[in-house]
Amino acid sequence: MTEKDENILNEDIIDESTGELDAVQDATGSSNVKKASKKNEKRWYIVHTYSGYETKVKGDLEKRIEYMNMSDKIFRVEVPQKTVTQIKGGKKLEKDEKIFPGYVLVEMIMDEDSWYVVRHTAGVTKFVGSAKKPIPAKDSEIKKIINRAGSQTQKIELDVKVGDKVRITSGPFAEFIGDITEVYPDKSKLRANVSIFGRETPVELEYKQIQKI
Repeated sequence: MTEKDENILNEDIIDESTGELDAVQDATGSSNVKKASKKNEKRWYIVHTYSGYETKVKGDLEKRIEYMNMSDKIFRVEVPQKTVTQIKGGKKLEKDEKIFPGYVLVEMIMDEDSWYVVRHTAGVTKFVGSAKKPIPAKDSEIKKIINRAGSQTQKIELDVKVGDKVRITSGPFAEFIGDITEVYPDKSKLRANVSIFGRETPVELEYKQIQKI
């Protein structure tokens, strides 16, 4: 995760104004989490996990919730993902890409028991917040993340680079051959020089409009 993404989680999503919980370290180093003043209020919390273990943590935590009869305090566990379409060698492949690698969202009522179940799930390293206080996330931001994950918008990745030749498959320059001069992966677009009437003409194309030769 980039420093920018880390800042988003720590500044934009975390609700710093809700100082409801206080975790106190005892002599053995274990945490004793005091009950929230609004103990029956369910909120979203962000849990940090080992990279690559997000889906496993979700599955293990859901099993622990069922086994330990905690469904009345821990309600949802989410790993926000989006669909990425890759085009390699002319073949289209789809894969799920995590929006926030290394993080899992948990909707729960925070108290000693629920904190223990989540924190001691294999792969979980900590709750996001200060070292002594799991801080709930902003509901509005969590809703945006979940809606973004549920959308059907797809990001297209293409294995092309500057200097590659491509065939244009659609649009006004269909069937022309172009030489790539610039690639904009964040926009799924590129620029290529196309020979029209003997002159090199730069055109901007979307990934879905071209085929690598």
